Amino acid sequence: MKNGPLFFLGLFIALVLSWGVVMEANHQLGSLAPYLDENEGRAYPDRASGLAARGQFVYADLGCAACHTQQVRRPDFGSDQARGWGDRQSFARDYIHQTRVLLGESRVGPDLANLATRKPPYDAEDLLKLLYTGSAQHPAYKFLFHERATGTVQSSQNALKLGSGAVVPAGREIVPTERAQSLVAYLLSLNNSYAYPAETATNTVAPAKEGAHNAAAPAADAAGKSAPAHPAHSK
Repeated sequence: MKNGPLFFLGLFIALVLSWGVVMEANHQLGSLAPYLDENEGRAYPDRASGLAARGQFVYADLGCAACHTQQVRRPDFGSDQARGWGDRQSFARDYIHQTRVLLGESRVGPDLANLATRKPPYDAEDLLKLLYTGSAQHPAYKFLFHERATGTVQSSQNALKLGSGAVVPAGREIVPTERAQSLVAYLLSLNNSYAYPAETATNTVAPAKEGAHNAAAPAADAAGKSAPAHPAHSK
């Protein structure tokens, strides 16, 4: 090959440059540490622990990231903040405790980055009912629950209170499994609302004009609730 040496030199340079970009990004993000707020005497972001930490694996296993994001865009890139999905854009520091960052692929459902701070708030019972019964926009995950008889054993304190709309045979009750409870604990731990002084000061932009919503607006908004219509949706 006439220009073989030149070709391989160019290939080598391309590999070196690409490796340099990767290492520089790793250095920038890998050096981030929790921010210590001396006034509050605590560090941010919080590290998920216990049941919530296990719930992140359930979230990933069910493929929830295929239909939900965990990334609030800045106002000039979208209307996430206008929808109530967060009071500020997401920063790299928000994800430093996550070994597997679940940013998501698309928004078939609403963003979940700040589910724990939504108004009106969702509690564990709301989310467990949604996981079991599903909705017009969200599939049911009945395999995350046990149906058991109540005649010979004491009723579980975790049994769902489904109301008259759900069909449960007489003498039976629906009890969430550990996977369901850990998933809900994880969802209720999602709170990236703390405003880091350095990031906030360098990323302040004018709010986006209302009406710039994209097609990913949550179906629950139409029902008067800005919290997710389907917090654990998978394809």
